[in-house]
Amino acid sequence: MGGRVKRALGAALASLLIATTPASAATYFVTVGGHVGEPDYEQRFTSAARDLDKVLKASGSDVQVFTLTGADATRSRLTSALDQVARDAKPDDMFVLTLIGHGSYDSVEYKFNLVGPDMSAAELSALCNKIAARRQLIVNATSASGGSIAAFQRSGRAVISATKSGTEKNATVFVRYWVEALQDPSADIDKNESVSALEAFQYADRKTADFYTSQKRLATEHPVFEDTGKGEPVRAPTGGEGRLLATFTLVRFGGSQRAALDPAKRELLTKKEDLERQIDALKFQKAAMSETAYEQQLKALLVELARVQATLDK
Repeated sequence: MGGRVKRALGAALASLLIATTPASAATYFVTVGGHVGEPDYEQRFTSAARDLDKVLKASGSDVQVFTLTGADATRSRLTSALDQVARDAKPDDMFVLTLIGHGSYDSVEYKFNLVGPDMSAAELSALCNKIAARRQLIVNATSASGGSIAAFQRSGRAVISATKSGTEKNATVFVRYWVEALQDPSADIDKNESVSALEAFQYADRKTADFYTSQKRLATEHPVFEDTGKGEPVRAPTGGEGRLLATFTLVRFGGSQRAALDPAKRELLTKKEDLERQIDALKFQKAAMSETAYEQQLKALLVELARVQATLDK
């Protein structure tokens, strides 16, 4: 690549790295424990939704949590919740929709089972498209959830499904381990006192596989994700897949959580996490930059990250 092109790319990236996430950015969570019919499944999936509700509400002061279970898990209530987020969320906020329960797929269309009329993935996607948050995550933990991925795909939105296709129609266990990942510090692979969506996926994927192995059962679900808005779903980071999930913080632990709950430190924590995202973006662009430009920008970011971390640790 020519020096002139490298310099142009480096300058463009430098401009990108100047921007930071505002301290006022919030995360909106909508969780739905849909209709499942059978009492055993009803108890399992309702408990998962309620456990997730507790974890998310305790994760920071900058979160807004909407949880629908039982008789409230209707098409109208879900539409109202998503409309509320669409009215409130700003472009710099984040949005997470989690679907728990049963889904169906007829080889053409995926539908999420609710109390009363169901909702198709296309209908849900249209509602999510109205939400201004540029960084979005949809976690579809239902049966046949793989059939919903194409309808949900969009730039800036990561999609996780409990099954690799719409033909895996048995009830899933993935959601159990997804909720567990947000409570287990061992899910924090890089030890930065937070669990990203990618770390939670990897934890839940591994635990799901272990479940079927320990039960000596043929696995009927194979979790996948897609976060570029246009690719085929994958089971592990490859190429550009996984970059958005890796920088999507879901919950925090220890000092990071205390900082998130402390108004005096919240802005510093936001800056730290933004610097970490910038470093990840810079590493991805390394091949398109001159070695000098890369090292200069990386050093500047690492120095600033160390300064912010030292202030947080006081």
